[in-house]
Amino acid sequence: MLGECPTGDAELTRGYRLVARYVIHAVGPVWKGGNDGELALLASCYRRRQRDYYDGLPSISTGIYGYPIELAANVAVTTVRNSIAAFSPIRDVIFCCCSPSDLAVFQQRLAEAR
Repeated sequence: MLGECPTGDAELTRGYRLVARYVIHAVGPVWKGGNDGELALLASCYRRRQRDYYDGLPSISTGIYGYPIELAANVAVTTVRNSIAAFSPIRDVIFCCCSPSDLAVFQQRLAEAR
């Protein structure tokens, strides 16, 4: 059931007509300059998706909207890598990038994290 979901939290619904069996809806914080706990709340979204909703899903897809891309990519890659260490059955994580420049930032961050 998807109702009110607090910032930094996530809920699972069926995929219905999508190819995916399930969709994990996470509520990321609104960027307010970085002094309002936004980075911790964004990291919480990633942890909640993986920790509480993994339950045998072969992959988890995620996106980031309206955040400074360098900060968002760092939080995303770091949090997902740390979470995968605890949830080794996860085979794939897909970072959905909305532009070629966002993709370049994520590719650089992923290369640095190896």
